[in-house]
Amino acid sequence: MTMNKALEVLKSRGFFQQCTDVDGLSALMDKGPVTFYVGCDPTGPSLHIGHMIPFFALRHLRAMGHHGIALVGGGTARIGDPSGKTEMRKMLSYEVLDQNTESIKKQLDKFIGFDDKTAFSANNKDWLADLNYIDFLREIGSQFSVNKMLTFESYRKRMETGLSFIEFNYQLLQSYDYLMLHRKYNACLQIGGDDQWGNIVAGIDLIRRLTGDESYGLTFPLVTRSDGQKMGKSEKGAIFLNPELTPVYDFFQYWRNVNDPDVEKFFKLFTFLPLEEIEQICKGDINAAKERLAYEVTALIHSKEEADKALSGARAAFSGSGNKEHMPTVEVPKADFEAGIGIVDLFFKAVGGTKSDARRLVEQGGAVVADQNIRDVKAIINADVLDADGEVVIKAGKKKMFRVVTK
Repeated sequence: MTMNKALEVLKSRGFFQQCTDVDGLSALMDKGPVTFYVGCDPTGPSLHIGHMIPFFALRHLRAMGHHGIALVGGGTARIGDPSGKTEMRKMLSYEVLDQNTESIKKQLDKFIGFDDKTAFSANNKDWLADLNYIDFLREIGSQFSVNKMLTFESYRKRMETGLSFIEFNYQLLQSYDYLMLHRKYNACLQIGGDDQWGNIVAGIDLIRRLTGDESYGLTFPLVTRSDGQKMGKSEKGAIFLNPELTPVYDFFQYWRNVNDPDVEKFFKLFTFLPLEEIEQICKGDINAAKERLAYEVTALIHSKEEADKALSGARAAFSGSGNKEHMPTVEVPKADFEAGIGIVDLFFKAVGGTKSDARRLVEQGGAVVADQNIRDVKAIINADVLDADGEVVIKAGKKKMFRVVTK
């Protein structure tokens, strides 16, 4: 059987890992628009780039005529998903979870563009928060086999370190989400990362038992970089969508500095450029390809205007052709330079981290001030390094550059 065109698009771009019934799903999608959903729990105030794979897939499916629901788990986050975790999540207050939910809904709306028809958001708090426990156990809990649940990898792994009873309930709640979205909106496809396979299959089974209807699941690979590191992680931690947590310039530079073997894969997953164009870009200069990747992803997440600024700042920093006002900028009192500031103190103030980090940077030859490499940890930097505008550019290693302004 020929695979449905929307599924072909996902497969050709690297989104396809497992599907519960690809032939059945293809046939259903060929008949007309399918309503599907993807969920995320608001365990923090911002999504990070690793969360975004299913939402890129949502946009592809929507562009092919299907209808997507972005489910924010304001209810399930009260428990926490054990999938892929080695220990229990920290419990957050309901007030904090509500705040996180609103913040994440805004991020998703900006990226997806909810129109309440072809794409909209939902919050499972609406049907989970006031559940009657006894009624829930009678209707839903009675449909689950504990023996079968323990065969799923997410539970088996946690059994080694200790699985709490509250987390054991998570699969029931996520399955109930699928059932509720099926009943309310006729959702018949759940998509998500491959660590959600067990939860998705359980939801499909619950729908079949209680309604007799067929539903489907599709999972995507858990993306790692070519060096084995988790996608969306840097030496500073997760790459967040919130610019207060990850400045736009740092977001841009993350993509600009990905490993060469990852460039084509990330173009396919994190942009909407046609495959033919991606192939041509990746055949050319690898650094130009990385710059284009960084620009495209930054424009999608933050806006074209912010991507233009980040690109200009990066070019000013590394080739001298952009606008240095768009470089990461830190302020150091001019009096510090006039009195003479130690090289370690300068990098500590400008770059952050600890003084030990700054000292190590200097000792290892990674500290550059006004194009001068300084290796003496006792060096004193005076005002003569400042240009006519009272500024100086410093470099911390090969990939970090800062514009130091004085007042």
